[in-house]
Amino acid sequence: MASKKYQYINREISWLSFNERVLQESMDSNVPLIERLRFVGIFSNNLDEFFKVRYATVRRIVEAGKSGKSVLGGQVAKELLEEITKIVIRLQADSSNYLKKITKELESKDIYIIDESQVKEEHEVFIKDYFLKEVSPSLMTIILNDLAEFPNLTDMAAYLAVRIELMEEQEGNGNIRYALIEIPRNMSRFVVLPKIGKKDYVILLDDLIRYSMRNIFNMFSYRQISAYMIKITRDAELDIDNDLSKSFIDKISSSVDNRRISNPVRFVYDQNIENDTLTFLKDKMRIQDTDSIIPGGRYHNRKDYMGFPSLGRTDLLYKPIEPLAVKGLIMEGSLFKCIAEKDHMIYTPYHTFSYIIKLLREAALDPKVRTIKLTAYRLANDSQVIASLINAAKNGKQVTVQIELRARFDERANIEYAEQLQEEGVHVIFGVPGLKVHSKICVIEREENNKIKRYGFVSTGNFNESTARIYTDYTLFTAHDGINKELIKVFNFFETTYKVTKYKHLIVSPHYTTNFYKKMIDQEIANALAGKQAYIKIKMNSFTSYKMIDKLYEASQAGVKIQLIIRGICCLIPGIEGMSDNIEAISIIDKFLEHPRVFIFGNDGDPRIYISSADWMTRNLENRVEVGCPIYDVDLKEMLMENFEICWNDNVKARIFTAQQEHIYKRNNEKAIRSQFALYDYFRQQLEEKSTVQVPETVNGRS
Repeated sequence: MASKKYQYINREISWLSFNERVLQESMDSNVPLIERLRFVGIFSNNLDEFFKVRYATVRRIVEAGKSGKSVLGGQVAKELLEEITKIVIRLQADSSNYLKKITKELESKDIYIIDESQVKEEHEVFIKDYFLKEVSPSLMTIILNDLAEFPNLTDMAAYLAVRIELMEEQEGNGNIRYALIEIPRNMSRFVVLPKIGKKDYVILLDDLIRYSMRNIFNMFSYRQISAYMIKITRDAELDIDNDLSKSFIDKISSSVDNRRISNPVRFVYDQNIENDTLTFLKDKMRIQDTDSIIPGGRYHNRKDYMGFPSLGRTDLLYKPIEPLAVKGLIMEGSLFKCIAEKDHMIYTPYHTFSYIIKLLREAALDPKVRTIKLTAYRLANDSQVIASLINAAKNGKQVTVQIELRARFDERANIEYAEQLQEEGVHVIFGVPGLKVHSKICVIEREENNKIKRYGFVSTGNFNESTARIYTDYTLFTAHDGINKELIKVFNFFETTYKVTKYKHLIVSPHYTTNFYKKMIDQEIANALAGKQAYIKIKMNSFTSYKMIDKLYEASQAGVKIQLIIRGICCLIPGIEGMSDNIEAISIIDKFLEHPRVFIFGNDGDPRIYISSADWMTRNLENRVEVGCPIYDVDLKEMLMENFEICWNDNVKARIFTAQQEHIYKRNNEKAIRSQFALYDYFRQQLEEKSTVQVPETVNGRS
């Protein structure tokens, strides 16, 4: 066994490594050009959330005077903060360089992103008019010098720090004035200018504001004016008070409001800013040593590039796919009838999410349906799921919704949905004390032949029709009585949390998941030692649980062959002699966000397969209510096995995990397989062919 120091990769460092893989997409020639620009935005948005949550957590450890070694994989918290800052500075520099390269490539496609110094005469009238009519009414400008207290800067907002050098001193205060301009967030960051010939022109809102400085500060006589962008990121941890007189909704709402004034954890600034301006801002904002201070480029809030305009250039975008139907699931008829005959599974976005809405709509109207119970974690804006449940309640059904108010960054939306549901007569449960409810389950009770028949669905992802277009997730529809009775037990647990029940079919956190998977691994170890077929194949978002990592190391040393597909954080180190020789791990980053959790155990030739809402992270295994579900249907088991193999054989978008985290693409001499495109072909063939489906060979995403 390797020394403990080299047993794990630090969680935060692994997360930054994942985000570097995201940034890699912006330089991949397999990715259309505007999509590459949007990956820069995804990278930036990810980084913002990292600082609001993970960096903030480590910072709290430092401020508490603790080393944090026990929870940080042996790394000292203060040293980790320093390492994070160094990595982020490098990644920010890479991001700026990539952005410049993409911008240059866009010019070769007749798309020009210009700044205030490049405004053409043909655009001057448009820009001045746009500023006066659209931008100026929304502009928040603050002169800083004479303020008794520095304004509370909005988390994640971008500001222009303005330095005004006056013609002469005023009122004994010198001739320098400092100001802040908040970049309006109620309009697009990208202003599309009139075309000139065949050429498209775009100017960033910040540069349009820079161009309009004379208009903004016309009350001053100045020699010179400059504006450089800054941004702060605040701690996003919820500090929920213990006031017994407050409802849980009020406590969460108050805590979310307090984020507005929580401590800053990151200060990003344009590295070309004047020294006196930077010093003035840091002093006034009380930036501390434990804050991450990041010198960056001219533009921050690059997350806005996720919304870069398409400009009608479909040649520079991914071709949208048409979500497929599932053989045997008839949208025109009764889904209850289809599910009663056989288990079915959808895999969004390859399959249409509409099946979930259709089943809920059918349940809302069906006179035989008595109850509907569903968990909600992250919901779409104007959610059709919620509308269907309200429709059901209006039709006299007993509807119960467990809604998680602490779903990070969705707290406000979930509070509003909870209040709306309550107003419409839906029974709303707010969760379990000390545990987040992260399970994705629904069960419907229907009266058939004077008996209650149950139908359920269990998913690896949220019941969110918006994210279902870009997140890959499995949802099982089943009438299996044993599974659905146990789904009812989970909902009973939400209301009587002191009563822990046993499950024969479902794998439920926090009480059973860890021990269940350990037993499954032990069985594979026993099979390997007995010379039987033994393997484990797992697909997850993240893998951070040291307990489960150690268990897989044990299995590897016993000869169990282990294949891991982990999109994001992976603290396990594969391929280390004497520790993890038999473990291989890859990450797939591509057009869609890989989100399912699938667990396959060889079981000496009779595979046992499970889908789950839970990654193998300590929080999912010990601090959340999660639900895993067995797959019993032979056809669905075969489908999941074949899906895994398609992903495992990806040699276009898969990266190999190594101890050095080098982001090496998985390349070989086989025909090119880009798994996300190959999976769509696979499901399309399932619809078209009556015979056994063959795994398609797809070259660079095109058949």
